[in-house]
Amino acid sequence: MGFLGTVFGIFGFGFGIPIGLLVGYFIFIYFEPREVKDPIVPQLHELDSETLQALLPEVPFWVKNPDYDRVDWLNKFLNHMWPYLDKAICGIIRSNVKPTFDQYIGKFCIESIEFDSLTLGTLPPVIHGVKVYETQENELVIQPAVRWAGNSNITIVLKLLFLRLTVQLLDLQISLSPRVTLKPLVPTFPCFANLTVSLMEKPHVDFGLKLLRGDVMAIPGLYRYIQETIKGQIAALYHWPKTLDIPILDSSCGATKKPVGILHVKVIRALNLRKMDFLGKSDPYVKLSLSGERLHSRKTTIKMSNLNPEWNEQFKLIVKDPETQILQLHVYDWEKVKAHDKLGMQVVPLSSLVPHERKELTLDLLKSLNPNDSQNRRSRGKIELELTFDPFKEDNDGISGPLYGSAKESFGQSVNRNLELNGGVLLVTIQSAEDVEGKRHNNPYGVIIFRGEQRKTKIIKKSRDPRWAEEFQFVLEEAPVSEKIHIEVMSKGKGFLLRSKESLGHADINLIDVINNGRINEKYHLINSKNGTINVEMQWNTV
Repeated sequence: MGFLGTVFGIFGFGFGIPIGLLVGYFIFIYFEPREVKDPIVPQLHELDSETLQALLPEVPFWVKNPDYDRVDWLNKFLNHMWPYLDKAICGIIRSNVKPTFDQYIGKFCIESIEFDSLTLGTLPPVIHGVKVYETQENELVIQPAVRWAGNSNITIVLKLLFLRLTVQLLDLQISLSPRVTLKPLVPTFPCFANLTVSLMEKPHVDFGLKLLRGDVMAIPGLYRYIQETIKGQIAALYHWPKTLDIPILDSSCGATKKPVGILHVKVIRALNLRKMDFLGKSDPYVKLSLSGERLHSRKTTIKMSNLNPEWNEQFKLIVKDPETQILQLHVYDWEKVKAHDKLGMQVVPLSSLVPHERKELTLDLLKSLNPNDSQNRRSRGKIELELTFDPFKEDNDGISGPLYGSAKESFGQSVNRNLELNGGVLLVTIQSAEDVEGKRHNNPYGVIIFRGEQRKTKIIKKSRDPRWAEEFQFVLEEAPVSEKIHIEVMSKGKGFLLRSKESLGHADINLIDVINNGRINEKYHLINSKNGTINVEMQWNTV
């Protein structure tokens, strides 16, 4: 019976499965339900607390937080562009990673390292909302909420003598909330000079990892260890306030640099200058400037009828890039009527100077900087200088701005601070004005009056909300602790009208706050203006 039972069991199993599948097929085809009911999707307010808590991570940010804007248009854009972005990003990854792979070839018995497959998959990231911060800085700050559950497949093949080792990364999932800052904003495409990224919370990263086609993440305890290690490493590098800075434009493309120090130049004397006048000696003077600056050149006094003049005059020039900037020296013969004759020139790279060390130089004057110019062989005299580069103190960075925090010290706390009463540089940037209105015309420009000096911005025609973003520099021998700076918005009319200029409002700003904090960026209400305001940024740097 046992043998016959086994035979009949096998026989029944062999015929039972095909017959059952055939019967099920006919039932499925000929007995379809007449009505297909739509699934019941309850509203969020109908869910119990446990179900809602489980769904909360999947709810878009624009639903949970009213500060986040819905960006369906951006997700549609990513969806259409993703096949092309996938190829472009993978191409960048290949080119950037290849030099790193090449470093290991020949070591540890490695013959080659290459990608067997590299794709980010067909599923693009999804942006669940974007938050835009409003600041008074010259920057744009956005914070997107990014979720990406992709079907990526990245396979790397290592050839070790007779062994072929494969490492496969797949099904990458990322959840993060980065803060992206575009600054400074400049009038050159793409209109920002640097991109700064900082993570506001620890990212969630999940992926599958196969080694020799075996699932490494299935090993007990290893999955959680790798997850926490990756989160910790990424957070240590880019968690706020740490940032990832990506330069987009260089200084030549309109991205202005902030001053980093002062160059002290003492023009001592010149020797054996050429005689340029037919009936007398030359009347020399020296014009000096730094490369990359739009400011007017500084000049020494004129020494009449002197081929060996002594000046012993000192100048202070503001340095923005000591690695690339050059001190330019031009010696001229002053003429009363015609153009001034050039006696010679010379340059000094600031990179050759050691900070805080005085350097004495005696330089041969040249016709030009062209080494092939035959006229440079002719003697044109010498010039003697003393140069000292004093960098600004690093602890004068000032406040971090309204987005990242308040001032390092409030006004009430500043009385306990030992103020730097020595000299420095006061930087005044007139950013913009709002709601300025004149009685006769609206062609506003800004005027700064400080210690008897007057500086002006460009004129913006027919505007109630002008934007200048112009910087002015004042080199001071001592800190202006008890002084004010007068900033006024003026309007200039056309033609030769008797009343062509008109004041649109002014503000008198105490400089004690700038000295205490190192930097301020504030909006001030304009006096004698109905609703007008002006945005001014000021920075105090000491050496």
